[in-house]
Amino acid sequence: MTFPSTHRGVGEFPLLPAGFQFGTATAAYQVEGAAAQDGRGPSVWDTWSAVPGHVADGSTGEVASDHYHRVEEDVALLAGLGAPGYRFSISWPRVLPTGSGQVNAAGLDFYDRLVDSLLEHGLAPMATLFHYDLPQGLEDDGGWLNRATADRFAEYAGIVGERLADRVAHWVPVNDPSVVTMFGYGEGRHAPGKALLFDCLPVAHHLLLAHGRAAQALRAAGAASVGCANNHAPIWPASEDEADTGVSKVFDQMWNGLFLEPMLLGRYPVDLAPLMEDVVAPGDMATIRQPLDFYGINYYYPARIAAAPEEEENPFQFVEVLGHPQTDAGSPVVPDALREFLIIFRARYRAALPPIFITECGAAYNTGPDEHGVVDDQPRIDFYDAHLRAVSEAVNRGVDVRAFYAWSLLDCFEWAKGLEHRFGLVHVDFETQRRTPKRSYEWFAAMVASQPVDR
Repeated sequence: MTFPSTHRGVGEFPLLPAGFQFGTATAAYQVEGAAAQDGRGPSVWDTWSAVPGHVADGSTGEVASDHYHRVEEDVALLAGLGAPGYRFSISWPRVLPTGSGQVNAAGLDFYDRLVDSLLEHGLAPMATLFHYDLPQGLEDDGGWLNRATADRFAEYAGIVGERLADRVAHWVPVNDPSVVTMFGYGEGRHAPGKALLFDCLPVAHHLLLAHGRAAQALRAAGAASVGCANNHAPIWPASEDEADTGVSKVFDQMWNGLFLEPMLLGRYPVDLAPLMEDVVAPGDMATIRQPLDFYGINYYYPARIAAAPEEEENPFQFVEVLGHPQTDAGSPVVPDALREFLIIFRARYRAALPPIFITECGAAYNTGPDEHGVVDDQPRIDFYDAHLRAVSEAVNRGVDVRAFYAWSLLDCFEWAKGLEHRFGLVHVDFETQRRTPKRSYEWFAAMVASQPVDR
């Protein structure tokens, strides 16, 4: 397909340093499909999404973007984009159908072939071991509320690392532990759907422990680069009222500090530490504070927090971020918040902070093909242009950011939102599975090609 040109003059693309890594990202349950094929076991998201009302449009990841059957086509799309980094996740229940025990050879073979194909096309794999899809068998035993799940995760990491560590450039043990903790176990709006509020905090500790144990297992298997991918957002108070500023600080510690401080400093934020005492065993914090080769930030938008009315059980109330454009999912587009977070992050943690990777960043715009088959998603181009400029500004201010992975390569299953919100650089017709590169795909390719060469 030929697009109208999106080429711009010199200096009209965001400029990042020579050697900066550009890439795209996906996650297994969101793109693979083949949910009950070749020995894969059920995950919590198979169970959760099968219940009417849990997913907005009633869809599931049973087929999703059918990446499992179309992997070579999708790798060709990656190669055509010219962005050499590709972050994907490995489905734990595809490798270990019940979460432990006998390895499913067909599942591990799939990822072995994927990594080889990526390398043959000059692409650098970044593998994530856990991206929300906990094997249902482990959830039946308590899931992330059960400390033993971290042990099973370390075993799984060792199995995958032994097979793939010699060829995968970068590793992320656990994606978005804040989302799993708070959405999955705190509020119940993600699988496994437990609304425990502050009683979800043991989940955070067990995910962090799993991160540390897996990092050790991966390095023992020869992994050269191990980092993280934590969802971070600037947290803004809804007003200057003392109640709003106070509750926003607590939420900031829970969303941001609860995960980054143990990884970087080996301790919990001071206000939350008393709540974690009962779950922290001797040696845990040293295990969690593994040396990181990169610190991954998943950024989408800032959050504005108000104190909830006293009769509400949940003390946090999300308030609309006004004065900014919105995506088709209703999320505010605030690139300056990314620049702000990066600069403050560096100022606060300095010597403890490894190089930063933006491991996810993207936006939902639901434009489909027009009568000529062109997907003219100019708002997504504007989104990436502005956010890459924000990263560039942060780099110019001394922040060591070395990579940016766009979410996502493909339109896919977007968790509780189902198939209704489209984040991809490539449009997917979910009835035919036809792939159509969008205008943003061409723009991203031209932007990558415009960058200085590392000599």
